[in-house]
Amino acid sequence: MWLLLLAGTSFVVARMDPAALDYFLQQRSTNLDQLSSHPVHALLASLIWTEQANFLFYAVVFHVFHVPAERWLGTRRWLTVALTAHVLATFVSEGVVAWGVHHQVLPQNMSTTVDVGVSYALAGVEGVLTYRLAGAWRWVYGCGLVGFYLVPLLASHTFTDLGHFCAVLIGLAFHPVTRGRPTWDPWRSARRLVPARG
Repeated sequence: MWLLLLAGTSFVVARMDPAALDYFLQQRSTNLDQLSSHPVHALLASLIWTEQANFLFYAVVFHVFHVPAERWLGTRRWLTVALTAHVLATFVSEGVVAWGVHHQVLPQNMSTTVDVGVSYALAGVEGVLTYRLAGAWRWVYGCGLVGFYLVPLLASHTFTDLGHFCAVLIGLAFHPVTRGRPTWDPWRSARRLVPARG
């Protein structure tokens, strides 16, 4: 359902005038202006709108990360992880923006910046999927994932990079909901595909 909504909104985004699109997305963003006046609407609307009409990319991402996570955890737990990461990472990143605007470290127009998309929810799900892997694979994937989001944060210091990094940590914090769930060893799975000689 989520992916179908993204398909519809991507279709709309692709056909809107750029200037009109910018204003349209501002009203559906998790920016300070919308969070202070319509917090629930902003948090929900931002989950189904993207700045670019790139549905194919999101279709691939959903099937690589969201679909396996939902099958592994169940719909309720998967959605809990995704929404929690989206909400908390938004509050942390926009909290930093609010502090910066208040102390005049950041420009006032940061209060109305466009901030939409599913990336925080995705990063949270990527984080919890660390526990899907067995043995050393878990450490390789987990450390690689943290590094993947930490490097941009250290390099550019943007609020979205902070949000992504926080979302990954939130996903990693959901280890308790993965207890009792089966793990996957890619190497063993690959070996089973190779016919035994003899």
